[in-house]
Amino acid sequence: MPLVFAAAANHAPGITGRRYRAPEAEREPFFAAYAELKRKLDAARLDALVVIAADHFTNFFMNNMPAFCIGLADRYRGPVESSSLLKIEPTEVPGDQRLARAIAAGMMQEVDLSYSEELVFDHGVMVPLHLLTPDMILPVVPIFINCLTGPRAPAARCYELGRALRRATAGLPERIGVLGSGGLSHWPAVPASGRVNAAWDEEFLDAFLKNDRERLVAYRDDEIDAAGGPGGQEIRTWIAVAGAMEGRTSEKLIYLPIPAYAVGGCIAVGNLEKRAA
Repeated sequence: MPLVFAAAANHAPGITGRRYRAPEAEREPFFAAYAELKRKLDAARLDALVVIAADHFTNFFMNNMPAFCIGLADRYRGPVESSSLLKIEPTEVPGDQRLARAIAAGMMQEVDLSYSEELVFDHGVMVPLHLLTPDMILPVVPIFINCLTGPRAPAARCYELGRALRRATAGLPERIGVLGSGGLSHWPAVPASGRVNAAWDEEFLDAFLKNDRERLVAYRDDEIDAAGGPGGQEIRTWIAVAGAMEGRTSEKLIYLPIPAYAVGGCIAVGNLEKRAA
């Protein structure tokens, strides 16, 4: 069955950990947009959700940094961060080993994947899950993209990762959705933390919403670092979602710079029935 749900959203730890530090005029529209995304996800009646996220030195480090890694476990623990930091209590997230293996086998016809049955989740996965599936009963298949350190997979390979995901799920009977988690511009754990480059964010969003493959695959690491900061490398998760949508457009639910969260609050949902012009 073709993908029945696609979306992308950011996952900054401040979203849950510092929720009320943002002014009401920024906070309320952002969480209303996340609530709208939850309604759309619920309406899709998914059997499983593929979450494409960035790992933050939680599962991988410089001794082993795969470009792409899919989780093959039946359950995952998260978040690894303290509940005082994220305001999310440690919990168990269901996986689906049989489905994950089927997806991995299909994707590996086209892209090289590493895989693991022992992944744990940090804020990159747990913040959006906490807001979208708070009961933690929807099975998750995680795919991590190296967004932290070079050499990283080029944007074009991330787009192809998404295309491979779509084709791998097309022949399966389950109702499957995909969520990209990350970005956009932000400067984590550096003196520029809190900066948001709204102009660059909006430019990227325009390409993403139109599913303009030519523009999306042209992003280079040096350009991203300069305009979007080190955290901007997480646009790879959004680019993978665009690839999974194979030319379909998306709808912006919100874009709003929120310095208190050190990121622009950004959420988009795919129009899976509508092809890009």
